[in-house]
Amino acid sequence: MFSILGLILSLIIIMYLAYKGYSTIITAPIIAIITIILTTGFNGHLMANYTEVYMSGFANFIKNYFPLFMTGAIFAKLMEEANYAKSIAHFITQKLGKDKSILAVVLSGALLTYGGVSLFVVAFILYPIASMLFKEADIPKRLIPGTIALGAFTFTMTALPGSPEIQNVIPMKYFGTDTFAAPIIGIVASVMMLTLGMLWLTKRAKSAKVNGEGYGNHSDKSIETDYSNLPNIFSAILPIIIIFVTNLFFSKVYYENIDGSYLSEFGTTLSSVSGTWSVIIAIVLADVFIVLTNLKKIQNLKSVLDIGVTNSFRPLLNSSAIVGYGSVIKSLAVFGVIQSFIFGISSNPIISEALSVNLICGLTASASGGLGISLDALAPTYLHISQALNISPEILHRIASLSSGGLDTLPHNGAVITTLAICGLTHKESYKDIFVTSVVIPIFVTAIIVILTSLRFAG
Repeated sequence: MFSILGLILSLIIIMYLAYKGYSTIITAPIIAIITIILTTGFNGHLMANYTEVYMSGFANFIKNYFPLFMTGAIFAKLMEEANYAKSIAHFITQKLGKDKSILAVVLSGALLTYGGVSLFVVAFILYPIASMLFKEADIPKRLIPGTIALGAFTFTMTALPGSPEIQNVIPMKYFGTDTFAAPIIGIVASVMMLTLGMLWLTKRAKSAKVNGEGYGNHSDKSIETDYSNLPNIFSAILPIIIIFVTNLFFSKVYYENIDGSYLSEFGTTLSSVSGTWSVIIAIVLADVFIVLTNLKKIQNLKSVLDIGVTNSFRPLLNSSAIVGYGSVIKSLAVFGVIQSFIFGISSNPIISEALSVNLICGLTASASGGLGISLDALAPTYLHISQALNISPEILHRIASLSSGGLDTLPHNGAVITTLAICGLTHKESYKDIFVTSVVIPIFVTAIIVILTSLRFAG
C-alpha cells in the first residue's frame, strides 16, 4: 500500500512541476530516484537505476526520434525562411476567413498526421503557420497548443481508419487486423472528437474576443504583416506534399516489397523501423527541395541549419527525460501490482481493455508505451473471451487504439512538453485547452463507443 501511495505521490509531483514550468530534464531523474526510495526503500541501487534504467529509456528515445526532431525543426525553419509558412497562412486566411483559422490549423494537423508524419514533427511544422494565422485573426496565442493537439493528438492518431500513426499500428500484431479495423466506429469517433474539439476551441476564442484579449504580446520573429512578394500557394505547399507522397510511397510501396531479413543482424525487423525510415527520408527530401529551390532567398544557409538543429534540442531532451522516468516506473514491482489490478476490473473485454490501456498510458505518459504494455499482457485473453461473445478482433483493435489517446497526454507527456516548448508557452498558459481537446474529449468519446459496443454484445 505504501508503495502505491509513493507512486501516486511521484506522479502528482512530476505533473505539478511540469505544470509550473520546471524543466523535466532536471526534475524527471530526481523524481525517478525519489520514486524508487518511496516504493522500494533505500536499497543502494539508486545509481544503477539511474544509469541503467532511467538513462537507457532516455537514450533509447533519442536513438529512435532524434532524426525526426532534427529534420522536423530544420524543415520548420526552412519553411519560415522561404516565406512558405507565411504564404500558406495568408492563403488560408484569405480563402477561409479569419474566423476559420482554428479549423485551418486543425485540418492541417490532421492531414499531416494522417499522411504518416510523426506528431512530434507536426508540431514543428504547424507552429509557424498557426502563429501567423492566429496573429492575423487576433486569436490568443495560448490557444495554439490546444489547436495543434486536436489536429494531431486525437482522431487521426487513434480513430481514423487507415491512419499510419503508431497508436493505430501496434494493435495489428496482437489481433491480426490492419489499420482500417472497425472503420465505422473509427469514423464516428473521429467526427465526434473533431466536432467537440472545435466547439470548445471556438468558444474559447470567442470568449477571448469579448474580453478584448487578442493575440497577446509575444516576440514571434516569424510573424509579420507584409504580404508583398510572397511565393505562390503551390510552391508553398509543395514541400508538405513531398513529405506526404514520399512517406506514403516508402511506407506502403517500397518497404512493403523489399527483403528486410538482413536487419536480423542488427537485432530488429523491417516492420519495426520502416515507418520511421519513411518519415525521415520524406522530411530530408523536403528539406533538400526547399534549399535547392531557394538558394538565393536563404542568404545564410549555415545559420539557418544551425538554428533548426538548436531548436530541436530542448524539446527532444524534455521528451527523453520523461521517457526515462517512465522506464523507471515500469521497472518497479508496484507497477506490476497496479497493472494486474487494472486488468481485473471487468470481465467484459471491451471495458477491461479500455480501462487498462487508458490507465497504463497515463502511468507511463506514453500512448504507444502504455498500449504495448497492456496488449502484451492481456491481448490473448481478450481474444479468447471475445470469441465466445462474437466480438470481432477489429473492435478490440479500435477500442485499444482509441483508449491509448486519453490519459496519455497528462502534463508530463512528452508530446505535450514538446509542443509547449516549440510554441514558447507554459503549462499554466495553455495546458487547459490541451487537456480538454486531447484528454477529456477523447475519453468521453471512447466511453460512448465502449458503452454502445458493450450494449450491442450484452447477453
